[in-house]
Amino acid sequence: MTSSNPHPQRPTGWLQRVPYPRLLPLYLAVFTDILGYSVLIPFLPFFGQQYHATPVQIGLLLSANALFGFFSGPIWGALSDRYGRRPILLLSQFGTLLGFVILIFSRNLTMLFLSRIVDGLFGGQFPIAKAIIGDISKPQDRSREMSNIGVAHVLSSLLGPGIGGLLSRWGIAAPALMSAGLTLLTMVLTFFLVAESRPPARAAGSAASAPPTRWLSGSVALWRNTDARTLLVQWLFHTLSFSLFMSCISLFANLVLGMDAQQVGLMLTVAGLVRVFVRFAIFVPLIKRLGDRATARLGLGIFVGTYAVVGLVTHQWQFGAVLAVASFAASCTRGPLTGFLSRAVRPNEQGVAMGASASLDNLAQIVGPIVGGAILGALPAWVYGALASALALVAFVISFRSLALAQECADTPAGQPALEEIG
Repeated sequence: MTSSNPHPQRPTGWLQRVPYPRLLPLYLAVFTDILGYSVLIPFLPFFGQQYHATPVQIGLLLSANALFGFFSGPIWGALSDRYGRRPILLLSQFGTLLGFVILIFSRNLTMLFLSRIVDGLFGGQFPIAKAIIGDISKPQDRSREMSNIGVAHVLSSLLGPGIGGLLSRWGIAAPALMSAGLTLLTMVLTFFLVAESRPPARAAGSAASAPPTRWLSGSVALWRNTDARTLLVQWLFHTLSFSLFMSCISLFANLVLGMDAQQVGLMLTVAGLVRVFVRFAIFVPLIKRLGDRATARLGLGIFVGTYAVVGLVTHQWQFGAVLAVASFAASCTRGPLTGFLSRAVRPNEQGVAMGASASLDNLAQIVGPIVGGAILGALPAWVYGALASALALVAFVISFRSLALAQECADTPAGQPALEEIG
């Protein structure tokens, strides 16, 4: 099922109330994909212990996926620019399926590592999904549509660990088998429901008529784009602070507040529900009132203050309040920042841009747990929050820089973006 028209005729019925109905199958596929990941990941350390892995080896096991995804993300994005989103998305999903199949038959630590490495090497689903959103949605709508990826992530993360916990009593094969089944379902949904979205070449001289980028030349061109480079640097500092905070928040709660896994899990579930509520009840009115640039700046500023006070928390209710406020900030920030990056590049560079963003996410997922764990193990708790706040402050300061981003206007030719300078 393919289509090259990014703005097809709108459907009838209840789908008229959905701004981009073509994206619904994509969100469903992303949800299923992340659910397969979240079913398994919380329990990998325990499975590693069964094979007598040291704490260092368990840390490497958890970071292996992100390490190899750091290198492969931009390549998958560039390939999707050149050969189309749908075939590359299916190929990436097949690699994830292969990784889970290896995990089903894992009987030693080496096979555990191999499964995570294979999954990391084929980890192109997230950047390609964001590139599809960039292809289909209008520039002024991308902040909202990109935030839906975050909602899919939160919802699947709420469901996955509970399902995985029920299955883990039968060993690693049971949750790995379910993850493989969910990935296979994702491939079926993608094959039958997700349409091709990469814009075709248009009239000579238009932005979309440029040839698809190769990986290396596309990456170089991306970093030469002043606005894209600014946004990627901003994303790096934001995602480093976010990963540092979130990857070690359970350890912080245990060491500082004496909370057990069940208590922390409940707090994180509530924080996830807050994020979903903000997305559907507050985010859109806030965007309409403040604009997406000011909304993102608000979220970035809240992150700075929230991280700064986390080290001063002494009661569980304060901890819950910090998580809820951080969830509100994430809802205001992560979708719009991705939308800005999508608007800063040409249509044939969407995959490269989203791949670079995903690569920085993977870098943060490697660095965050290592640095956060070292701080909480050897330094006062306030240092943990202070470092996250300092990193977030850089991202907040960058948000005041003016950018010239694509903005579709009524008086511009169909499909050709005008440039809007925002600051």
